[in-house]
Amino acid sequence: MNIAVVIILFIVALFVAVSLHELGHFITARRAGVKVEEFGLGFPPRLLSVKRGETVYSLNAIPVGAFVKSVGEDDPTVPRSLASRGPWPRLVVYAAGPLANILLAFVLLSAFFALPTDVVLGNGLMVHAVQPGSPAEKAGIEAGDVILEVNGEPVHKWKDMQNVIGSTKEGEEITLVVQTDGTREDCSLIPEFSADLGRRAVGVTLCWNMVSEVEDGSPADEAGIEPGDSILSINKQAVYSQEDISHALAPVEEGEQVYLTLLREQQEISTTVVNVVAGTAKHPGLPGMTLRWPPGTHIEQERLPLWKSVYLGGSYIIYLPEMIVAAIPLIKENPDLALVGPVGAGQLTVEFVKSFGFSNMLFMAGIISLGIALFNFLPIPPLDGAGMLVAFIEGVRRGKRLSRRTLRLAYTVGTTLLITLMVVITYKDIVRIITGGSFGL
Repeated sequence: MNIAVVIILFIVALFVAVSLHELGHFITARRAGVKVEEFGLGFPPRLLSVKRGETVYSLNAIPVGAFVKSVGEDDPTVPRSLASRGPWPRLVVYAAGPLANILLAFVLLSAFFALPTDVVLGNGLMVHAVQPGSPAEKAGIEAGDVILEVNGEPVHKWKDMQNVIGSTKEGEEITLVVQTDGTREDCSLIPEFSADLGRRAVGVTLCWNMVSEVEDGSPADEAGIEPGDSILSINKQAVYSQEDISHALAPVEEGEQVYLTLLREQQEISTTVVNVVAGTAKHPGLPGMTLRWPPGTHIEQERLPLWKSVYLGGSYIIYLPEMIVAAIPLIKENPDLALVGPVGAGQLTVEFVKSFGFSNMLFMAGIISLGIALFNFLPIPPLDGAGMLVAFIEGVRRGKRLSRRTLRLAYTVGTTLLITLMVVITYKDIVRIITGGSFGL
């Protein structure tokens, strides 16, 4: 993958998101009667400009955003300045920027979900692990078994099984057809509600492959790989079939180390193993281990209906703040990875696209736009959220202005804090890149 292309796409996504943010301010400011002296794409030096009416439209050399320059800025004594407008028009102007970013995020995320995606299918689902005391354990299901049917319906992907189990009523029994060592057996069980998953479950962890044998003294044995492990990725490339393994190992030279991510019980572990080319260079294999796969495992492309893509795009936006709140403990635990600036966002985008493919650039662009919206909603001067808060307070007070001295002090303190925070975050982002750190994707 060409990292330079991803970086360019990230810059374009950031530029579009910031430009639409400022366009939202520009349109609503004009409609509120504010005199806008200049609307610029990029930052000076100016490359070209044209004047239409009372506004100069400019294209500038530094493509990192856009700006709106209005007359008088925050001076309420200047006619047609934003500060001279009433509180409710000002609130609308301040809110328009973040709202434009939310709209852009909705369009981008909906478009992402509408793209065809690779779906792993097989003639059955392999059980990686069984939770102690779960309905599956009580029914005699073991790791390595392959679930072929649920309530008489063949299952080919994980969602098939989740849909059937999730639709069961409390106390309702289901029947599974399970293949154990080549023998088909029926077993019955009653799904139980899982608080962790938020739905009914039977207590199994599924996988698409399982290590069935490891040769003593082999590179796999020396790397600590054990029977029962599942290979999740090779050199950060997801593994869903034998073809995926061949593709991931094709560029690896004999004797070169390979980075593996494994699933063992309920935990992901990482290790390295020295690759030995088995067979031809086009069909390399991992040395010293034998893998089992559900029969007929392959990848197909699946496309969601447009209405569902739009629904998912909207749902992601609605529930993202809730997910952020739920992630606060993780943010406190590792703020260096949770709080990032433009440099860190660029690195995260490169890692994400490298791991999951170019189509996910649309997803990241949507997240970038949504992040800009949420950040600007914070009631910290000089962000839009602070302007909205001031306008709202003055609106509740029926237009009575807050003290200009108090506002200047608040904006001075807030601006100083934001600049300091951005300097610290950018420094940490740069250090992370220089020292070879990553987000672990």
